[in-house]
Amino acid sequence: MSTSTSMSPATLELFERYVVPNYGRFPVSLVRGEGSWVWDDQGKRYLDFFPGWGCNLLGHCPPAVVEAVQEQVAKLIHVPNTWHFESQGQWAKLLSERSFGGKAFFCNSGAEANEAAIKLVRLHTPAGRYKIITFRGGFHGRTFGAVSATAQPKYHEGIEPMLPGFDYAPFGDLEAARKLIDDKTAGILVEPIQGEGGIRIPPAGFLEGLRQLADEHELLLVFDEVQAGCGRTGEWFAYQNFGVTPDVMTLAKSVCGGVAGAAMLTTAEIAPSLRPGMHAATFGGNPIAARAGIATIETIEREGLLARAKQIGDRFATRLAPLVDELDIAKELRVQGLMIGLELTVDGTSVVGDCMDKGLLLNCTQGNVIRLLPAMTLTDEQVDEGCDILVDVLRNLK
Repeated sequence: MSTSTSMSPATLELFERYVVPNYGRFPVSLVRGEGSWVWDDQGKRYLDFFPGWGCNLLGHCPPAVVEAVQEQVAKLIHVPNTWHFESQGQWAKLLSERSFGGKAFFCNSGAEANEAAIKLVRLHTPAGRYKIITFRGGFHGRTFGAVSATAQPKYHEGIEPMLPGFDYAPFGDLEAARKLIDDKTAGILVEPIQGEGGIRIPPAGFLEGLRQLADEHELLLVFDEVQAGCGRTGEWFAYQNFGVTPDVMTLAKSVCGGVAGAAMLTTAEIAPSLRPGMHAATFGGNPIAARAGIATIETIEREGLLARAKQIGDRFATRLAPLVDELDIAKELRVQGLMIGLELTVDGTSVVGDCMDKGLLLNCTQGNVIRLLPAMTLTDEQVDEGCDILVDVLRNLK
């Protein structure tokens, strides 16, 4: 992996002196973005197949979102949620109409949305029922409840003991989940498609089986769509690909087109269980996020980007699938719309650095899965240009 530094020494010094070093940062300082292109402070241009860690589903600085935010900040930046303002209600309506017709609680991040869902599960079920089944390889956030729900030991190291009340099953193993249910179980929390876990698509019947288990045992079924939702799979929400409707759904990342925002959606029947005084988010659903969320939905519909997401996914599949037969290091390609994972038989960390040197930004997760979360606005030419770089790097991987 490249270790060369190509950024301003002054910027690097600022970070080294004043910023907590909890992130492994690349030696690059980004200054401007447009669509799927982004530029660093040295003038180098990169093609971004992982824009904003998946948040920039419409690409960098989508014009409608920029315009909405600019207009809003000149009028009203923030008001407490003890007051009403029209755009938050409109945003909730748009999300409800495109999902299962429920109500929204707004917050700021995926972890916050999942914390709200965890509280709702416990508040809605009878006293004494508090346990939630989650799945290995899943990822639900970094706050203490969310990371306790995350069944990956590497995220628990050094901060144990974790919060009680979470039972872990292998992803895709319906029988294992069934065996974990007891008289204290209140809910099931699952990513319909695992993102950080390596773009893991559920086996046939798994989500349907979880829905049946939840119904049989009066549990709440929660889908974490923080990464998969808001159109990334080519449907508004990932659950719509499988015909399985959850009781609760969490959203973040791309829900505001790159602006910080998140939501928990639930049915009108369950929503009152999150009663006043039990949960809140100071900045949740603020006027800026609400306007950005509305602009994001309107842009996707106006430009026909749900269908485009599927077309882009198909093009990636066509370009990358042959690698599985060609290269011994390419084990499996998994694609669902704009969620693309290429699993390798070797560590893929160096692929990220080598691609960055050649002007392509992407991600490696789980150590050996090349993860792409490109924008809906990507052109065919950009898909091909980026795939050419990735294929060349993989063919020369040592």
